[in-house]
Amino acid sequence: MTSPAARIDIVTMIDQAVCSGARQSMACNIVGLSLRTVQRWKLASSAEDGRTTRVQQPSNALTAPEREQILAIAKSAEFGQLPPSQIVPRLADQGIYIASESTFYRVMREENLVKHRQAARPAQERSKPRAICATAPNQLYSWDITYLPSGVKGIYFYLYMFIDIYSRKVVGWQVYRDENSDQAAAVMQDICAREKIQKHQVILHSDNGSPMKGATMLATLQTLGVMPSFSRPAVSNDNPYSESMFRTLKYRPDYPKKAFADVAQARNWVTRFVCWYNNEHRHSAIKFVTPAQRHAGRDIDLLTARTAVYEAARAANPLRWSGSIRNWSPVKEVHLNPDVSINEATMPASNMPAFKKAA
Repeated sequence: MTSPAARIDIVTMIDQAVCSGARQSMACNIVGLSLRTVQRWKLASSAEDGRTTRVQQPSNALTAPEREQILAIAKSAEFGQLPPSQIVPRLADQGIYIASESTFYRVMREENLVKHRQAARPAQERSKPRAICATAPNQLYSWDITYLPSGVKGIYFYLYMFIDIYSRKVVGWQVYRDENSDQAAAVMQDICAREKIQKHQVILHSDNGSPMKGATMLATLQTLGVMPSFSRPAVSNDNPYSESMFRTLKYRPDYPKKAFADVAQARNWVTRFVCWYNNEHRHSAIKFVTPAQRHAGRDIDLLTARTAVYEAARAANPLRWSGSIRNWSPVKEVHLNPDVSINEATMPASNMPAFKKAA
């Protein structure tokens, strides 16, 4: 759609081109117009484009009384707690048709009536858990519970497992016949004693299961000075480290193909798994050192030695190296639920170590 002023300018330029010897049809093609369009503009150069001034009123538009009737029904005592998807069929059962369901929604939306209309509490928005960054062991733990099959169909044993996110080390675990916060609290007390955890040193992240948010567990965490952190309901990605750990556990080649006969057998197998995982497994996310080595701080010397081996290999045979050697630098930070853009700031805590939170 071209304004009248622009039309005049275009016609003037075309006329100037024609006066200079150009063909009018070629000049019109250059500006992207047909010859008939330019001729029509010359006949009424000051006329407005009719498309810009057209006011169209749909023939089937609601009348003011019909609109008021819809609003009166939506606010009535009989239908005031119902959405249009319930109102329209009920009116039809009474032999009444006012408008379609979409029209009810449109009119109610314009009057700000499309909202929670029942006595039940409306669904709450859940924001992403705050982003946390660990820079050393015993700063950030993650834990969860997974099922282990028993010999009776429908009955399971429950593996409680706590891991250090920075080092990936399994710092505590236990297998029980049921899941409750008392047993989880007992495992956490044992971990804090063995790892010599001080108050306000560790954040413990978990999902929203009842053992995680049980009164005994929360009271124990408060006594120990452990700060709880929780995922959003039904969002497994908020607790990725524990989910990944359980996948590693259940896809081990020696994971039993048959159910565990009893709790003792399940505990024996998990004992062997944890020993392998902590002391033999080279974890890809921490530059292929074992979780126990990283937890004890030995990974820096190991990775430095690997760098020296690669440097010596390149010096001995430089033709085999087209660029720099493999990067064996230690992973200095591990993030939990990071933001898209991580802007880190030191956490305000009295005796917190170099522990960072993404803003």
